Order: sequence, then structure tokens, then C-alpha cells
Amino acid sequence: MDEIVINKIGLEEITALQIIGRQTFFETFADGNTEENMQKYLEEGFTIDKLTAELTNPDSAFYFATISKNIIGYLKINFGSAQTELKENNAIEIERIYVLIEFHGKKVGQLLYEKALDIAKQKNAGYLWLGVWEKNLRAINFYKKNGFIEFDKHIFKLGNDNQTDIMMKMDL
Repeated sequence: MDEIVINKIGLEEITALQIIGRQTFFETFADGNTEENMQKYLEEGFTIDKLTAELTNPDSAFYFATISKNIIGYLKINFGSAQTELKENNAIEIERIYVLIEFHGKKVGQLLYEKALDIAKQKNAGYLWLGVWEKNLRAINFYKKNGFIEFDKHIFKLGNDNQTDIMMKMDL
């Protein structure tokens, strides 16, 4: 397999972000959710306006994982007030790590996670945290393998379905 490259992206990649975001979210969660709830979330969660606001927020950053310039996954991290919940200055949230299904098991997620970890260390963060759907056992095991522990739960709304996310963190 060719080398996997991780690069920060900007507004000029917004269309590619929308495409990879929708595709990886669908691949990850379609089997466990209704078609209506998935469609509603994909339409609302990945609009150009929403992605523009996220990409231009100075307290958020997106990174693409590519092979031969083909996007195979992405990372979104949040600092300070951009964090979805805790909003602590000494914390960094990993909001999204998503990888195309055909690249699962090929260390792409690990490289994206390591990018988040490197940034957290550069910023002298005290810990990394995230929320992961309680039914996404693959992701939960991935984060446990990387040293994360459960510390709370919160509700994630997918369409009209209130789902429980496990909140996990790792002290640095």
C-alpha cells in the first residue's frame, strides 16, 4: 500500500470534506439506524454552511488522510470554546475520526489519532476526550487500546433518535 499522508485542510477542500464526511458517516452508522434518521442527519450535519462555520472556526481543525492524493479518511479536533461539551482550555476534543470502510484495519484511524495526540502534546493539553456511540464497539475498542477510559455519557441526537454516547478521555 502507498504511503498514507495526513494534511490539514482549509475552506478550499470543503466539497471534498462534505463528500468524505457523508460517506464515512453513512458507512459507519447506516446499519444501526433508520433510513429516515440517517438521511435527516446527512442532510443537516454536512451542509456547506455548517462545514464552512466549522472550517473557519479558529478553535477547530480538520485533517485528511490520503493515499496517492485520494481521500480515505479525516479527523476533526476542537479546542477551547469549539469543544462540543467540556470546553476546558487544557483539553482537546477529538470530534471525528472517520475512515472509508475499505481502509478499516489498515492503520488509517491510528495515524489520524496520532496526529490529534501530537497536536495535543504541542499545545500542552492535559487530556484528550471524545464521545463515541455506545453501539460502536469497534471505535470503543480502538480508543481503549489507545489508553482512553470512560468517564461519563451524553446524548447524541440522530434524526429523531436520542442515542447514548460514551464519553472517554486520556490524560496526557
